[in-house]
Amino acid sequence: MTGWAAVLVASAAAFALAVLSAVAGFGGGVLLLPVFTALFGLRAAVPMLTLAQLGSNASRAWLNRRELHWPLVGWFAAGAVPCAVAGGLLLAHAPLGPLKRLLGVFLIGVVLWRRRNPHPRKPAERTFTAVGAASGLGSALLGSTGPLTAPFFLAYGLTRAAYIGTEAVSALTLHLSKLTAYGAGDLLTGPVLRYGAALTPATLAGAWVGRKIVGRISDRVFVRFVEAGLITAGLLFVAGL
Repeated sequence: MTGWAAVLVASAAAFALAVLSAVAGFGGGVLLLPVFTALFGLRAAVPMLTLAQLGSNASRAWLNRRELHWPLVGWFAAGAVPCAVAGGLLLAHAPLGPLKRLLGVFLIGVVLWRRRNPHPRKPAERTFTAVGAASGLGSALLGSTGPLTAPFFLAYGLTRAAYIGTEAVSALTLHLSKLTAYGAGDLLTGPVLRYGAALTPATLAGAWVGRKIVGRISDRVFVRFVEAGLITAGLLFVAGL
């Protein structure tokens, strides 16, 4: 599938999954990667997905700007930026399959652990430097590891707008770093840039619709929704999708 047909299919998927991301704080990138890979191939799909996520995360950050927790963003960025650059430079040669499966097992394990420990100890702010480092490296190689960060933001006590907005700004720091590395590695080709620009309106619209939905659900339902997303993402990663 090429041309406008590919853009329409990718835009529809980007809109639907931007809504999901705006409600759960993550998930769009994980679920979009198989769609983009089928349409454009993995090496083009990852930088293209980063461009689409840039618009989606920027929208979520702006829509939830009054609830941002800036200290966490700073600690997260300290680890995410250098590791995202390193991962972006490695993308052309890295074995992605084993890493995706390992991440999938981790995500499923996190949900099971949360079920057994419903009130986990609140992580220290400096812990988010390590979270950012793991997320930056994994995101640069796999396109998205939003589910990896979700358990830590939830354990810190962030919910709804504070969680979604803070996670979005944190993700922006690593996406911008990844794009720098992709450009240095000649992965930001003309078609990638054009498709990325074409998909941006769909992600912006999806973020706006999702923001309207999240204000209508309780904190308890919100956490359950995020956990369901973690399980789904984990199963997709384990299956190698």
